[in-house]
Amino acid sequence: MALSVHVIGGGLAGTEAAFQLAERSVRVVLFEMRPVRTTPAHQTDRFAELVCSNSLKSDQAPSASWLLKEELRRLGSLAMKAAEAARVPGGHALTVDREIFGEEITRAMEMHPLIEVRREEVCTIDPQAITIIASGPLTSAALAAEIGRITGSERLYFYDSISPIVDAESVDLSIAFRASRYGKSLDGTDDYLNCPMNRNEYERFVAELLAGQAADAHIAEDATPFFESCLPIEEIARRGKETLRFGPMKPMGLDDPRTGRRPYAVVQLRQEDLRAGSWNIVGFQNHLKFGEQRRIFRMIPGLEKAEFLRYGQIHRNTYINGPELLTPDLQLRHDRRIFFAGQISGVEGYVESIATGFIAGCLAAAFACGETLRTFPRESALGSLCHYITGANPKHYQPANIAMDLFPEVAGFQHDKRARHVEICRRALGAIEGYCHATV
Repeated sequence: MALSVHVIGGGLAGTEAAFQLAERSVRVVLFEMRPVRTTPAHQTDRFAELVCSNSLKSDQAPSASWLLKEELRRLGSLAMKAAEAARVPGGHALTVDREIFGEEITRAMEMHPLIEVRREEVCTIDPQAITIIASGPLTSAALAAEIGRITGSERLYFYDSISPIVDAESVDLSIAFRASRYGKSLDGTDDYLNCPMNRNEYERFVAELLAGQAADAHIAEDATPFFESCLPIEEIARRGKETLRFGPMKPMGLDDPRTGRRPYAVVQLRQEDLRAGSWNIVGFQNHLKFGEQRRIFRMIPGLEKAEFLRYGQIHRNTYINGPELLTPDLQLRHDRRIFFAGQISGVEGYVESIATGFIAGCLAAAFACGETLRTFPRESALGSLCHYITGANPKHYQPANIAMDLFPEVAGFQHDKRARHVEICRRALGAIEGYCHATV
């Protein structure tokens, strides 16, 4: 049997990597610093704790997000199995009960006979061990310094933000109404609560939001650009008073049953757990002081008496420049014993982190066993994501979610976007099937 592979980080990527290694008969030492050392964002010591949201995004074909999840399901992803066990209603999205999801992953790590869990902070990389670094966006300062040493690059930071959660019983259902946008839902139910605003309410809200007091920054703002797809809501508002109405507060596809008309703006709440006891304010990630959040967000119709179970927060995100540093196999170019996975590798999103953990686990297992490493097909979502991480322009590199523009183009569908997406999905799943047959 091969020597143990070290996996640093018990988040989505690290646990997926550890599981894939162990399922391929490779012993794993999984390092997780919590609860010995906490982070500004985590609240538990469970593995794969979901911090920002309970949504794993769209689960509707033929979207890129669905395709990435579907490939992982077909290939035996632990996280996808846990997500199904923890699933809660969420329209077209795959949304989960965070506690159940974390418990499922934690149980798998602690019960697998080939996984040894060590609750300790890693400050140096063992020069003799095959290692997967999946320490995530909240990598400790000591480990970040070590990563900087072995990569020869400076650390890169940006702020990532967390949406607030309110107690379901504190939402005024005489104002907030149930509906999914355009009536679309996977199971035919109305999965979102919608808080409607008229023009005066919206303008007063935006004014207070812009005047709200920001929380103290952990890192100097001039060194920490925001990630465009996860902007704090007050940053969106600063781009123009109508910007929120075309972003997280857009009213399109939602009619207020009290008036029969579309509101001027809408705040959506998404179910957080199986018992529907808590709701996430969708798109309301922010870095306001807690007292300011309570004051300003209670201006939203239906949330006047909202009880906040969690406030929005800001935390640091650390990632490497993958195109400069990594091979197509997610290995460090100058030291092939070291693999990177998860957000630190340069992806954004839960499922993308799971996917890179899956890839790194599979390829590290082959490397540990002296086998040839087989990259995933370029036509697949897994292959396209890996191609972006390792093949994008390093001078303008930013973390990315899976998207259709990362895939190789298909001919003959220039004027039919949906048909093109259907063909990309068909081709990708066919490539994954062929990959599986070739590895048997």
